[in-house]
Amino acid sequence: MNKLVAICGPTAVGKTAYSIEIAKRFDGEIVSCDSMQLYKYMDIGSAKPSLDELKQVKHHLIGVVEPSENFSVAKYKELASASIDDILSRGRLPIIAGGTGLYLDALMFDLDFAAAPSDDSLRDELYKIAEEKGNLELHSILHECDPDSAQRIHPNNVRRVVRAIESAKSGTKLKNFAKDLSLNDKYEFILVGLRRDREELYDRINRRVDILVEEGLFDEVEMLREMGLSESDISMKGIGYKEVLAYFDGEYDLETAIDTIKKNTRHFAKRQITWLKRYDDMKWFDLSESKDDKDSIMEIITWLEKNL
Repeated sequence: MNKLVAICGPTAVGKTAYSIEIAKRFDGEIVSCDSMQLYKYMDIGSAKPSLDELKQVKHHLIGVVEPSENFSVAKYKELASASIDDILSRGRLPIIAGGTGLYLDALMFDLDFAAAPSDDSLRDELYKIAEEKGNLELHSILHECDPDSAQRIHPNNVRRVVRAIESAKSGTKLKNFAKDLSLNDKYEFILVGLRRDREELYDRINRRVDILVEEGLFDEVEMLREMGLSESDISMKGIGYKEVLAYFDGEYDLETAIDTIKKNTRHFAKRQITWLKRYDDMKWFDLSESKDDKDSIMEIITWLEKNL
């Protein structure tokens, strides 16, 4: 069975830098597991690896999807699996890096993606409910038609709530990803989890948002608007993009927009941590315990050398 390494952790924990160093040490290539970095033109808000970082190690699934496309988990699994097989065929190590837990599940487990056909009118109506009445109102609809999924899906994960309602109304149900699933027997996943003290992580998140703003996040969103993208596009519902759109629509002033991005990102990081804690085989490395990233990287490399 072919072995893969997955570098996991919440946003801003340091996955990009660590995965690059690990890839260089083990002759690896990185496969992105980030639902926003897939999109073209959305470089700043999604915190894509820099051009220098992309030159250091070959990356896959960065900027490959048009932002107007409604990208699916099934499509991600198809593309990521093809990238993994390509990397393995050349005798190199695939390294999965990113914070989208559902994408990681799609690779690790034999999920059934024979989901319901899309109903655009229903989807538009559901997103309108979330926008006008709030996420909790939308989540209450899911609770009525599929209580099991409602227990698993956080109200703020609007995209998954909408998809679950669509599936329930068509007679299909989203699977419980946390249990009763068969592992993908094609690969053996070596799971590496990165974590930091909560206060330190939140400080890193706040600083990163400030950097993204300085790098031109608002200009990027304005460019995307000029391309015809709006809040109705799935890509523009990502954190950082939806808040800036609200700023341009007059819903937020500048300071409120930035503060809201920080708050929403912190909440997202908390949900990511909760999701990743489900993996019993995850080897966690506490980066807060080391003052030097080089020491932490060497600790991970030493552990991987014993487990690859």
